[in-house]
Amino acid sequence: MTLDSQPRAARIRTALEAAFAPLVLEITDESARHAGHAGARPEGETHYRVRIVSAALAGLSRVAAHRTVNTALAAEFAAGLHALAIDAAAPGA
Repeated sequence: MTLDSQPRAARIRTALEAAFAPLVLEITDESARHAGHAGARPEGETHYRVRIVSAALAGLSRVAAHRTVNTALAAEFAAGLHALAIDAAAPGA
């Protein structure tokens, strides 16, 4: 199976694990909740929620942490990821 043939959640996991070596990583596909909204596609995989805890986020503001996560997932946004809710923190934060 090539990376491109994997479900988006698996690709998100791979990208975030590579970029952040997270202690906690939860990925939830919320696409069904957004059916009919802008950016939603009938086949789904457009709206996700991510909870990530990583030492790589230490010292970053909330905005900076979100930007780094978005940057790590730039290829997914280019490939149709429409919305990403992010809960990002450093350990102990």
